[in-house]
Amino acid sequence: MKVLFDTNVLVSAYTTRGICANLLRYILAEHEFLTGEVNLMELRYVLRDRFRTSPALIATVEAELRDEHIAPKPMKPSPLTIRDPNDRWVLASAVDGQADLLVTGDQDLLAIADRAPLAIVDPRGCWNRLRQ
Repeated sequence: MKVLFDTNVLVSAYTTRGICANLLRYILAEHEFLTGEVNLMELRYVLRDRFRTSPALIATVEAELRDEHIAPKPMKPSPLTIRDPNDRWVLASAVDGQADLLVTGDQDLLAIADRAPLAIVDPRGCWNRLRQ
């Protein structure tokens, strides 16, 4: 299964211990990991500005992720209406990258899951789905 991690899941996977970190390791070992160029730009910003992460550590995280599949920035955002317009780019990245599953903690994306062209779940939902 090809699984796209949204930025908030990536941030949690790299800054805390818990389900997101475990999920990242599991997907890297057992499934096809995907993230988007859009997510990487946001990840750099969040790690640098909110977490005050060193440039060296940010470079290490990005290099690790770039060893996996990265969806290029889409030509246009998803046509679905989402409260946060930036999330339309994340959804378009998942669709363009042919993800089977978008994993996010973002309530705006989770709110449109029933209208999305792919499954959108939170980290716990992903864990339960993949471990069945």
